[in-house]
Amino acid sequence: MIEYRETSIDRKLCETLIALSEQWENEDISYGYIANKEDEFDGKRIFIAESQDEVIGYLFGHEGKGEMMASAIGKGKRCFQVDEFYIRPEYRDQGIGSKLFGFVETKLDGFDFITLGTSTKNYKAILHFYIEELGMNFHSAALFKKI
Repeated sequence: MIEYRETSIDRKLCETLIALSEQWENEDISYGYIANKEDEFDGKRIFIAESQDEVIGYLFGHEGKGEMMASAIGKGKRCFQVDEFYIRPEYRDQGIGSKLFGFVETKLDGFDFITLGTSTKNYKAILHFYIEELGMNFHSAALFKKI
């Protein structure tokens, strides 16, 4: 059974999240992703998915400002900015990410929006996940081509 919860950071969880972020970096699925350091969890709200007391996914973020996307969401709106959202590879495509994200949404009382950026190398899959499965809206994109 998978459990979802918001938690505070402690030494053990910090080590676990750093190890998962190192796994993410080694997967090489995101442009420029670098594993976390201890101080990157300071002041963040942390949500985890657990199976048998083992963290299998996480999402953490902070309160952000709506000014960067004022044209899309309105200036001054209270936004929760997702800094990272990761599910271990062997647990993907089982609905765990959707359920974790949905759980986070239920805990964001007083927020108007949840926002995030992504630098995935598999844009088709990530757009499907965020737009079609989670119901998010697309705002902008940064495109590049090596010449």
